Parts: sequence; C-alpha cells; structure tokens
Amino acid sequence: MPKIIVDLAEHSYNIIIDKGLWSKIGTKIRQMSAADKVAVITDDNVDALYGESLAKQLMLEKFKVKRIVMGHGEKNKNLQVLSNVYAALAAFGITRSDLIITLGGGVPGDLGGFAAATFLRGIDFIQIPTTLLAQVDSSVGGKVAVDLPEGKNLVGSFYQPKAVFIDPNLLKSLPERYLHDGLAEVIKYAAFDDAELFAKLEGFSGDAELLANITEIVAACCMIKARIVQKDEHDIGERMLLNFGHTIGHAVEKCYNYEGYTHGEGVGIGMVRLTEQTEKLGITAIGTNRRLRKMLAQYELPTAAQLTGKQILDVIALDKKKKGNAITLVVLDKIGSGHLLKIAFTDLAKYIV
Repeated sequence: MPKIIVDLAEHSYNIIIDKGLWSKIGTKIRQMSAADKVAVITDDNVDALYGESLAKQLMLEKFKVKRIVMGHGEKNKNLQVLSNVYAALAAFGITRSDLIITLGGGVPGDLGGFAAATFLRGIDFIQIPTTLLAQVDSSVGGKVAVDLPEGKNLVGSFYQPKAVFIDPNLLKSLPERYLHDGLAEVIKYAAFDDAELFAKLEGFSGDAELLANITEIVAACCMIKARIVQKDEHDIGERMLLNFGHTIGHAVEKCYNYEGYTHGEGVGIGMVRLTEQTEKLGITAIGTNRRLRKMLAQYELPTAAQLTGKQILDVIALDKKKKGNAITLVVLDKIGSGHLLKIAFTDLAKYIV
C-alpha cells in the first residue's frame, strides 16, 4: 500500500493508494476526523455508482451525511453550480469543525475543493478521486477552481486537502474514453520527467496490461507531483512544469465549449502541437514529437484539432498563466526532460501555429 507524504509543513497530508481501500474508506475517514457532519460533493454519474455506498459507510461511523450532487462534465464547473453547492452546505448547517469530501473526477474535486476553501472561510476536505485523471493529477496539490465563460479555472485558490484516498479498483467502472483521458496526464508526467515510465507505457499491449500495473503508475505520477508541489506550492516556479500541454489544451477545450474534447484529449493535442513547433525551432530533440504522437495514438487519443492559431491565441490571451506581456511555456528537451521557457506574448504564435 503506497503512502506518499506531501510535505507542506502545517498543510502536509498523505496520499494513500491501495486496491480495495474503498471497502474501509469510512473507517479511514473517521480515524482522521472528529467531525459531526460530512458533506459529500459529487456528480450524478459518480453518485449513481458510489454515493450510497459511501454514505452508508460514513453513517456507520456516526457521521451525519449530506450528498450534494452536481451535473457531470466541465460545463458544470461554474459559478452558478458553485452557488447551489454553497446553498446546500448552508441548508445542511455545516460548520468549520465539520468535513467536506469530494468524490469523483476533476470537476467535483476542483469545484468541491473551492467550496471547501471558501465556505465559512475554510472547511477541512478529503479528496476521493474515482477517475485516472483525478487520481494522478487533479486530486493532489491543492489547486481548486471553477471556470468562467471567458476561460478555464479563472476563479480559484490553493487549498490543500487533509488526505487523498485512492483506490485504483474504482477505475474499473470507467468507460474506455475516460481511462485514456486520464492516461494523457500520465503521458504528460512521463514526457517531462520520467523516461522510464514513458518507455513502460509504450511497451504495454493494451488496457488490460495497463490496469494490471495501474497502482505503480498512479504512485509514480503522485510522487512526481508531490515532489514538485513541495518545492513550489503556489505555482510560481517549478510547479509550472505540470502545465505541459495545458496552455493549448485548455484553449482547445474552451473553443469546443468543453463538449468536443475531454481535458486529457486537449492536453494531448497541446503537447503535440507545441512539441512539433519546438522541434522545428531546435529546442526539442528530433523524434520526440513522433514518439508523443505514436504514444497518444496507441491509446486512441487525438493528436490534432481543427483550430487556427488565431482561435487558440484569442483564448490564451485570457489564460491565468499569462503574466503581463509574457507567458511561460513548458517545452521538452527530449522524452523524460523538460524545462520552462518564458517568452513575450507577441512571440507565442510561432510556438502554436
């Protein structure tokens, strides 16, 4: 049972990764919380699969439980849904000594975490991610946010969970598209930090072999993220490496109104589009983009979207990673090694055309 410590002084917490953890999740939560009430923030898809089971386990531990169920998908990660969540928390009478649990993928995790950070100026919360994307990335590190019509994650905060409980067995309920969606984030980690993991992913014969090794894969990604977050909790330096593929990827999601491509699919497109250009510019080793494309295709992830450079630039102009007239890109030296490249925003076009 891998246990990874995210060492952030008084905000430190454990990531517990264990197949079968779900069956004892209520006991684990009671061991770390003396709360009277627990609000479980989830979406309708996840609630149908796991909501009742979690509520029963929590009630056996003498918690009073309220399930707050939002619609699924990125289009629901907005201020109106957040307002509805606040109203439900108020109606439940939750206090600052109580607990919020976010159950699901990145959308309930991000929105629920932001609700925890801001309601009553902060309530303890625990992440229980049920998708591969959330298990390897969004549940760790304390980035919580909602979207605006103008762009993704434009309203948010840094607010660390009290724990992250990961049961890789929950991934068995994922449709294939969403398993691969999360795998794009795994590929991201491997591409900028772990050449051995990248080679391992290239060698898998299919999803069955992938899932047979999933605990090791999730742990490898969480260890990379924990190491980086410990150095740069507030995303002003090295943590920006985690944004590889995201600047263009977020623009792809936005241009298709969060309905054409999933987050991971957008990230994959972003990694390829950027790396194709950095190879041409002599920044990235020749052949890197070919391996990226082949890897994404191996797991049925798209490598391109029908968008012009201008469409992407118009969205990136509102990206939170833009600072003044500059923006920092994450570029690869080669597979397994990346670095940050700060450029003038006026030079961005040559990196994405």
